[in-house]
Amino acid sequence: MLTRRRLGLLAAPLMLPAVARGQGAWPDRAVTLVVPWAAGGSTDAVARILAQRLSQDTGRSFVVDNRTGANGTIGFNSVARARPDGTTLLVSTVSTYAMAPWLYQLPYDNERDLVGIGRLAAMPIIMVVNPSFPARNVQEFVQLAKQPNHRLTYANSGTGSSTHLATELFLQEAEIEIPDVGYRGGGPAVQAVLANETPMVFQAASGILPQIQAGTLRALGVASAERSPLAPEIPTFAEQGFRGVIVEEHIALQGPAGLPPEIIRRANEVAKAAMEAQETRQRLATLAVVPTVGTPEAWPAYFAAENAKWRDMIRARNIRVQ
Repeated sequence: MLTRRRLGLLAAPLMLPAVARGQGAWPDRAVTLVVPWAAGGSTDAVARILAQRLSQDTGRSFVVDNRTGANGTIGFNSVARARPDGTTLLVSTVSTYAMAPWLYQLPYDNERDLVGIGRLAAMPIIMVVNPSFPARNVQEFVQLAKQPNHRLTYANSGTGSSTHLATELFLQEAEIEIPDVGYRGGGPAVQAVLANETPMVFQAASGILPQIQAGTLRALGVASAERSPLAPEIPTFAEQGFRGVIVEEHIALQGPAGLPPEIIRRANEVAKAAMEAQETRQRLATLAVVPTVGTPEAWPAYFAAENAKWRDMIRARNIRVQ
């Protein structure tokens, strides 16, 4: 089972030779934060804000290294193969540590080869429609989708992406079927809804909050457990009767398996202080990102639950990456 294996992995550093256990703090070298996505995206921006604050707070150099490709798995693989001395860490996303294992053949094992230091932040995912669309809430949208011979579609920013799987989770929960129209990324998918090529898209808040605020997109629901402080006027899916539709683009901090417990603990402490600093919160808010720092102790249960959730949904919906 995921939880038992993961707990065993966390215990593994305690069985390292005495020399490794006694290293204590990080080696006195720069720390690389590997980002498995291209520069300029939301995860990259969060990592750079974090690196700058960590460098300022600790006096140690933290640098961002973008290692892109294969839906984030190239960057993950590089960290999985790194020395577990604390000089190489991973700024990861739920789409790769909990969704990708059920869509791709991976050259590494997320449980065996990586360890969780803790969650860092979350980007709310919001369902939006073109303002001309008649539905003004999720229930009205579902009613339209249940009409015989409906012609509804949704914009898909990429098969296997977190927003695609959020949409599929909604369709499963609502017991409706809507075909997708594929686009090359979140930007084109949002543009398609703005142009009324297709009526609906699920998208991270960072890509659509300005349009929602300007009235060029209408928000029907936010896929979070609670309303987002970034847009408290948008009701959750649970409030509208769809309790299972909870999806957030979580960003986490991980490292290679075998990372000594004292380094895991220290990395979590400094990351928590950096992410919760008032200046950091203000900078993250401009990216529509909310700090949600977790602990290493909470990681195994969270990791197991997310993997089980997406494994079951991907299998039930028979989602395959071509």
